[in-house]
Amino acid sequence: MEAFSNLMTQIDDLVWGVPLIVLIIACGVWLTIRTGFVQVFHLGKALKYMFQNEEDGVGEVTSFGALCTALSATIGTGNIVGVASAIAAGGPGALLWMEVAAFFGMATKYAEGMLAVKYREIDADGHTLGGPFYYIEKGMGKNWKWLGKLFALFAVLAGALGIGTITQINGITSAAENFFDPNKSNVLFTIGSGEDALAITLTTVIVGLVVTVAAALVIIGGIKRIAKVSEVVVPFMAVIYILCGLTIILTNLEAVPGAFYQIFVGAFDPKAVAGGIVGITVKVAIQKGVARGIFSNEAGLGSAPIAAAAAQTKDPVRQGLVTMTGTFIDTIIVCTMTGLAIIISGAWAPELGLEGAAITMYAFQNALPFPQAVSSFLLMICLMFFAFTTILGWDYYAERCLEYLSDRNMKAVKIYRWIYIAAVFVGPYLTVSVVWCIADIFNGLMAFPNIIALLALSGIVGKETRDYFARKKAEN
Repeated sequence: MEAFSNLMTQIDDLVWGVPLIVLIIACGVWLTIRTGFVQVFHLGKALKYMFQNEEDGVGEVTSFGALCTALSATIGTGNIVGVASAIAAGGPGALLWMEVAAFFGMATKYAEGMLAVKYREIDADGHTLGGPFYYIEKGMGKNWKWLGKLFALFAVLAGALGIGTITQINGITSAAENFFDPNKSNVLFTIGSGEDALAITLTTVIVGLVVTVAAALVIIGGIKRIAKVSEVVVPFMAVIYILCGLTIILTNLEAVPGAFYQIFVGAFDPKAVAGGIVGITVKVAIQKGVARGIFSNEAGLGSAPIAAAAAQTKDPVRQGLVTMTGTFIDTIIVCTMTGLAIIISGAWAPELGLEGAAITMYAFQNALPFPQAVSSFLLMICLMFFAFTTILGWDYYAERCLEYLSDRNMKAVKIYRWIYIAAVFVGPYLTVSVVWCIADIFNGLMAFPNIIALLALSGIVGKETRDYFARKKAEN
């Protein structure tokens, strides 16, 4: 297991090396320029459009439903476990790099949503299919269809083996175990031996089974059932989590200036705030911040536009604006709340020996003005629901990609559903470090073809954007 873990780490470092990080950030910067800083000057309009569905739009779900489906896939363990992992590995400065990536990622997410609607296909029966694979094939031309196929393949693998299943269920069971059985008093069996041994408790088995069954019941219902569940769960749990974050900030105001000092100084001089902690450098802070930021909000990966393509809308730019709000909510708001809680509480300190969800759990227990049991329970519930909806959202993404790969062979899609559910079932029995490495690898592989397409079609994105706002200005 150690050899496999080391191999995954090496591949992860290679995929998420300097070239991909520069490519993703550069793409966001370029799209920001081409769209006239759409995330700055039109964020208000985008937030307004979130709650205004188009009555005469064409698609399978409402615009808000499409956004909630996308948010269900993005607001998950990346916000709770991913932020903790980034700060633990790269220091408080990693949070700033997450925010920088998110700011430019908003322009990237806007372009993805806009292109998805522009190049989507709608069958006579109303079935909608769209995403990077279609804006690669139809926007860049038939000669680039292989690149669209490559993206779809990576997304299918990411869904089943990485971001959609294993990381989410692992986060859920870890949170449940930390709350119900932190001392692992009820170990049923052990996987592996020696230092790599993984003790599986009764809590892990029960929660894993319950989540697997619940996910199967929703997944079998398809996009409309996924959207309905997401429209209820995502806003409700996001509000609870944000309220918890605000409570931590307001009840620890004296520690907030120091936290911001650690974030800003740590982004450029980690040793100034990390002391003698080995391994925390500017490079690591940037790499972990950007990687976990992308894992959380998925800007540049090409996943959210698959949901955007199903929206009931007739205007690509309008849906692009709605899609853009996903990154704002996910990273600028939710991840910032998590990061501040972790830094204010000092939960990231290596001497505590914590990792993953345990870091955020410690932060909530020690920074919220409630009994530790109440704080732990609130975080556990938030993580469980966020991760559960992410499982649902990523199943939808992967199914649509497989539908494109198989030339709409729905039998293959139905078989994949059961493979996906099986991956959810086995997820709790894999180690955290290997799980995150696999997820990071597939995230990075998805990004390459999508970023290439966004850069190639940036001229179209810019033109469509200018035309839309000029038209709106004329109407007013």
